[in-house]
Amino acid sequence: MRILVLGGDGYLGWPTALHLSRRGHDVGIVDNCVRRQYDHEMGVDSLVPILQLHQRVRLWRDVSGLNIDTYVGDLTDAPFVDEVFDRFEPEAIVHFAEQRSAPYSMIDRRHAVYTQVNNVVGTLNLIYAIAEHDPSIHLVKLGTMGEYGTPNIDIEEGFIEITHKGRTDVLPYPKQPGSFYHLSKVHDSHNIQFACRIWGLRATDLNQGVVYGQETDETSLDPGLATRFDYDGVFGTVLNRFCVQAVVGHPLTVYGKGGQTRGFLDIRDTLACVELAVTNPADKGEFRVFNQFTESFSVRQLADMVADAYPGRVEIEHLEDPRVEKEEHYYRAAHTKLLDLGLVPHLLGGPTLRSVLAVADRHRDRIDPAAIGATVEWRRTASRLLTAEPVLD
Repeated sequence: MRILVLGGDGYLGWPTALHLSRRGHDVGIVDNCVRRQYDHEMGVDSLVPILQLHQRVRLWRDVSGLNIDTYVGDLTDAPFVDEVFDRFEPEAIVHFAEQRSAPYSMIDRRHAVYTQVNNVVGTLNLIYAIAEHDPSIHLVKLGTMGEYGTPNIDIEEGFIEITHKGRTDVLPYPKQPGSFYHLSKVHDSHNIQFACRIWGLRATDLNQGVVYGQETDETSLDPGLATRFDYDGVFGTVLNRFCVQAVVGHPLTVYGKGGQTRGFLDIRDTLACVELAVTNPADKGEFRVFNQFTESFSVRQLADMVADAYPGRVEIEHLEDPRVEKEEHYYRAAHTKLLDLGLVPHLLGGPTLRSVLAVADRHRDRIDPAAIGATVEWRRTASRLLTAEPVLD
């Protein structure tokens, strides 16, 4: 199959492109490389050093004998999108090409506007290009479990059956996003669903949980094929932060009570889920939603697991939560559709945690302790980049 991976220079996009290439698909990467610019803006860097995109692609060709086409440009540029479609003629598209950090979207007005324009307009250009070039192209779009929020009822996979005043219908599951980034994902879902209904497109929305891990079968073939590892306060994930803090002897910083519960999955399962969605496409006119995670953990559970897995002494410290979120809540989400398609999960246990800790330890000389702390405060309405400890109103 001819598959375009949008955002193919990113944390998930790069290993996804390699995985699909190795599985025999013709792969093209589209990226504007802006993710690297965010590091310069924030004054941080990937813990694991990564090559430039063209260097990566050349190395992949040398290591595997397989070629990946590259197109450098922006999805908000409609003529560029059309040109890529004309040149590559995709049969399926995997869409990772969005600003994906909730804290980044909450820094201030400029970052919120940028996030929504980049994400929503880019996706709109994409669905228009599919409709105009080839409506049979299957769009696999990375969504987020954060679209749902933390309702006091079970979270279904995209849709819920409602009975109201004696009448029943199946409706999109209510959304309660927690940041302007998550709101952009909700807008994407609505726009894509509308295009499927009106234009007969076919799309799969992968509402993904928090991904952990840095090594895949393909990236492990050569150090130069590595994907990034983010641990900073803006783009880093909670498990990465805890592992880095354990390695440098810093207390694991749990925000608030630590009862915030989310879905999680191994990076290798992300690749498997994407491939399952691509090779089992939606029907014409169908907008389907898969909840893409394998297990649920609270922040405090993750801290305890890291403390147990790390061979040295680890302390856990509770800080005031810089976000506006429930610190204790009900959380039960369905995630059966990908399992039904054949997903065999890698579950989070001691060996996996020790492998992430080992990555952090190998690159401990690149850890910047100043980058670890929270630097964005949800409650402030002016400049939200903090220079010291979080200040709560």
